[in-house]
Amino acid sequence: MTDFGALAGPSVFPWLCLILGLAVGSFLNVVIHRLPAMMEREWQDQCAELRGEARSASEPFDLARPRSRCPACGHAISALENIPLVSYAVLRGRCSACAASIGIRYPVIEALAGIAAMYCASRYGFGPAAFGAMLFAWALIAAGTIDLDTQLLPDAITLPLLWAGLILNIPGTFIDLRSAVIGAAAGYLFLWTIYWLFKLATGKEGMGFGDFKLLAAIGAWTGWQVLPLVVLLSSFIGAAVGISLMVLAKRGRNVPIPFGPYLAGAGAIGLFWGPQMTQYYLAKVL
Repeated sequence: MTDFGALAGPSVFPWLCLILGLAVGSFLNVVIHRLPAMMEREWQDQCAELRGEARSASEPFDLARPRSRCPACGHAISALENIPLVSYAVLRGRCSACAASIGIRYPVIEALAGIAAMYCASRYGFGPAAFGAMLFAWALIAAGTIDLDTQLLPDAITLPLLWAGLILNIPGTFIDLRSAVIGAAAGYLFLWTIYWLFKLATGKEGMGFGDFKLLAAIGAWTGWQVLPLVVLLSSFIGAAVGISLMVLAKRGRNVPIPFGPYLAGAGAIGLFWGPQMTQYYLAKVL
């Protein structure tokens, strides 16, 4: 009996994963849009409960209910209108009912998820490493985009990602378990320390606790050895973007800039190319 690994050979497996990634990207768009709203509803219900009030009797709202709708006219999106990339191209980026514009982000997220899955499959081949790397990339896409929109990094993404990294590295899938555990602890404590030093010096909060958890999760996947690269890359890109926004968009210094997207991008680079980049740098310096 031929197993799936043999059927999905080196030339087929990446293309199957591309299709899988596109489908997951469509789901990630739902997560990005709905998870912050679900968190807000939960906070409102908790506040109402503390005040002794009844919870709001609104319609069910989660990642599965209600069906996806056009935000402009409420048109329920059919299965044929929800085919990754294809539907957007056929509809020319507009709702089939009211012709309202559909944001370009939807196909971009789908394409990113698909390309990431295809790359992971090509790099690692059929096995736990490929599927683990896909999970890591998809979670970073969702977390980074949510933080960009709302300045929130949901525990529902960062904490399972942390534990998944530790579990996958028990057999040394990406890094040895000792390095993964140290990476998780060091990632959290490093940003936690920066947070408190900045707060003691200025009286302001420079970042959120979600950033600590995201870097801890990245450390659990990549190991502590790659964390300096992740921190340097994310800080450099974040500073460049922040300065550009202040100069070009005349954005004030006091306007917060989410750090999660830069951590997510640097984390992906760290997992896929971090050891090689670190070794190359050390060879040049030493």
